[in-house]
Order: sequence, then structure tokens, then C-alpha cells
Amino acid sequence: MRRRIAHGLAIFLLVSLGAAQGPNSSVSVNNQSQKTKSSATAAKKPHAKPYQVGTASWYGDYFEGKATASGEPYNMYDLTAAHPTLPLGSWVKVTNLRNRKAVVVRVNDRGPVVPGRIIDLSYGAAQALQFNGRGLQPVRLDVIQPREVAALETVADQP
Repeated sequence: MRRRIAHGLAIFLLVSLGAAQGPNSSVSVNNQSQKTKSSATAAKKPHAKPYQVGTASWYGDYFEGKATASGEPYNMYDLTAAHPTLPLGSWVKVTNLRNRKAVVVRVNDRGPVVPGRIIDLSYGAAQALQFNGRGLQPVRLDVIQPREVAALETVADQP
């Protein structure tokens, strides 16, 4: 179930971040162009400050099946991560700063143990972010609040 939710969250974020919305059929193009510049800028929300920005790494089959800090066995294909300080069970949106791909992962382990790295991602999360054989990538971390995760789970569970 967790795997299904994590995959649904990842797909939802990738689709929502990659799709630009145009005017719908009930709004004419002329009405769109008549908006004032001040109303257009007022509608934009400023970008929230990231929780962390730094270097991410990933870990794979060597740890497969071994217990994580949360007690669950590590599955390299799940969308999970190791973080040194975030509470276990936290949800984090990780954005690859090289290609702007993003994925939501659940913190279920402690790490990284290598200085200079802020998060260790599962192999599945690294694949979703298109690390493409690179072990290290610059990333941005944004903590996702429980109510946002609940809303994303509802969308992911719909057929």
C-alpha cells in the first residue's frame, strides 16, 4: 500500500509540475489579455524557502532487505530516503536541480553518513529524478505537510 501511495504521489507531482495550464473553454483569450499587470502579479505566490539545498546520493542493492532505522526492510525500488534529522515518516519533495525533476519520498532511515551530503535516496527515487548513473546530484528539499500528503493520497487512490 505504501509503495502504491508513494508511486501515486510521484506521478502526481511529475505530471503537475510538467504540465502548463492554458485558458479553459469558458475564458476567452481577449478576457485574458485585458487583465492588468498588477492583478497578474498579485495572483502569483512567492516561492517558499527550501528546507535544504545540497548534495544527494543514493543507495541500492547492498542494503536490500536490511532493516532501516524505522524497522522496516529496505526496498531499493520504494520512494524512500535517509535523512540525518527529519523525523522518521516525514514526507519530502526532492527536486533535482540539474533537470528540475521532482519526487516525493518518505524518510524511513538515518543518514547520510558521508560529510557534505544532505540526503540518501533509494534507487527508485534516484531513477525517478533521472540521476542517470551519477551517484551525486544537487537537490532541493521541501518538507511536505501531512495535510498535503493526505490530499495527494486521495488523488493517487482515484482510478
